[in-house]
Amino acid sequence: MARKAAAQEKRHRACRSVRSRLQRRISASPMELSVILFLALLLAVAAMRLFELRISKRHQQEMTARGAAKVNDPNFRWMALFHTFVLIGAAVEVVFLRRPFLPGLAIPMLALFITANLVRWWVIRTLGEHWNVQVMDSTRLGVITSGPFRYVRHPNYAAVFVEMIALPLIHTAWITALAGAIAHVIILALRLSTEERVLLANPDYAAAMGSKPRFLPGLF
Repeated sequence: MARKAAAQEKRHRACRSVRSRLQRRISASPMELSVILFLALLLAVAAMRLFELRISKRHQQEMTARGAAKVNDPNFRWMALFHTFVLIGAAVEVVFLRRPFLPGLAIPMLALFITANLVRWWVIRTLGEHWNVQVMDSTRLGVITSGPFRYVRHPNYAAVFVEMIALPLIHTAWITALAGAIAHVIILALRLSTEERVLLANPDYAAAMGSKPRFLPGLF
């Protein structure tokens, strides 16, 4: 009788152990799925950046053929490294520091990320062959004042700044978002010192765009 009771108790413990493992696996599934989807999003952003580099290279060739000149910008490499840091840093932080997926944070950050990318592609479409990741002295071929350039001088930089903060925070990678924001401000200041020196040297650009704010209508 005692052996039978012991066997039943052993079976009960085994069943409880199986149920416990299943419950842990079920409870972990949403987190695992969110991590997979977040990593897929990071890969998609990386692929999009590579695609944009191809567009930029084609535009550079077209504009050079029309008389535009590429301006030497030693800060471009830092801009490229910054984007790489955010993508890799967000992945490492989420996977190894086990950052949680918080819908209350993720949903508004995803909305910001999507909005920023819509603005970026609005800029690319508006600029056409003038759009480039390199600094190009192309204002002699015309000054673009339509689209988002009706309101600010650098809508693309504003959109990218928002994008690079929102993207890590979709999965609560706050260290990457904070460090990235600080680095981005420094790199952007260096980049603009070169780019605006070239742009504002053109009297037509200075007259059409010089009085407009850099990033936010009516503010900055």
